[in-house]
Amino acid sequence: MVKAAARFGLVGIANTLVGFAIIALLLQLGAGDYLANAVSYAIGICLSFVLNRAFTFRVRGRVAAHEVHRFLAVFAISYAANLAVLTLMRAAGFAETLIAQGSAMIAYSAVFFLLSHRFVFRARPGA
Repeated sequence: MVKAAARFGLVGIANTLVGFAIIALLLQLGAGDYLANAVSYAIGICLSFVLNRAFTFRVRGRVAAHEVHRFLAVFAISYAANLAVLTLMRAAGFAETLIAQGSAMIAYSAVFFLLSHRFVFRARPGA
């Protein structure tokens, strides 16, 4: 699981770099903050699925619809954890700080990894 967590981190770094590049390009083309952000996240979630499935969790074979549905559900749950931690940190006096944002990002990443490992990309019988 430690190796998978390290690969997950590498995928996260790659996804962040790609997302940032997409945002930068779209802003340069005049797309605006919200459109650039939305396009980046749409591409990022697809890239995350593909890279985490193949590289992080080493899943082979055809993509099953339930994997995609579970992945999107895990994304939503992880983002909710992010917002919950951010809200708690703000209530604790850390509004508008990198401490709050960093804590929320750590929560998102931990929940996303654990649920992806246990719920989305778990080993298939006979695989």
